[in-house]
Amino acid sequence: MMRAFLIFFLVSSAASADVVTPTRTLRPGSLITVEDLSVKSGEQVGMFDRVSDVAGQEARVALYAGRAIPFAAIGPPALINRNQIVSVHFQTSGLRISTEGRALERGGIGDRVRVMNLNSRATLFGFVQADGSIEVKQ
Repeated sequence: MMRAFLIFFLVSSAASADVVTPTRTLRPGSLITVEDLSVKSGEQVGMFDRVSDVAGQEARVALYAGRAIPFAAIGPPALINRNQIVSVHFQTSGLRISTEGRALERGGIGDRVRVMNLNSRATLFGFVQADGSIEVKQ
């Protein structure tokens, strides 16, 4: 009997998990702090379960108090803003081309953004680097 209770307890405790929820409504673009978060019991697929994974990130969409935070709803804080002048770099076969461009989207490290070359007015796609520049890939 004790063995059956122990097995039931282990299975039921493994089935319940925690989800991270905001303590207040957060607007898109808001930086998320530890004070903005709480942990509720309940398991939902595709939702964060650790506060450390969410704190320091930026809300990509509105996050409502008490609702679990989905993986796609947050991301790294934006380094560049729309219409900001940025350095654009392209490198291939030992050749490196650098120019200035205008960011057409907001983006954080690793985000793929559109950027307009100020010289040619061509629209390019590139990835935001840690220094705030855009690296254009072939």
